[in-house]
Amino acid sequence: MAALAREHSVSRGAIRTAVVNLLPEYTATDPGAPVPELPVVLDMPGKVADFLRAAELEPVERVTLDQGMTVRRGQGYTLRVSTAPAVHRQLLDRCQPLDGGQGTPTVPAQGKARREYENRVSALIPTGP
Repeated sequence: MAALAREHSVSRGAIRTAVVNLLPEYTATDPGAPVPELPVVLDMPGKVADFLRAAELEPVERVTLDQGMTVRRGQGYTLRVSTAPAVHRQLLDRCQPLDGGQGTPTVPAQGKARREYENRVSALIPTGP
């Protein structure tokens, strides 16, 4: 765009306006349409990832876990997951049993791992309504 502006001795804004006028099908038609959420990269503790892999997940959640990148950390690992904030919240909701309750035995390390993931999700993503 800058090269076109220099070549024709006009501003970049003029080039942008001309492109919008010539190609209206590539501009947003509904100004009130929701903006899609951009992916957020978070490190998920391995204990949480292992639990979620054994759980029944929605297809988008399963794909998210499958596409995560494993990063070795000492004895364990973390899974670097890149997905929309809403999917991070869904995954966090699915691993609630790691905190125990409802007749589920509590494993302190798993509960701590879930809380770490919860802290990462809450720090980057404002909670919804």
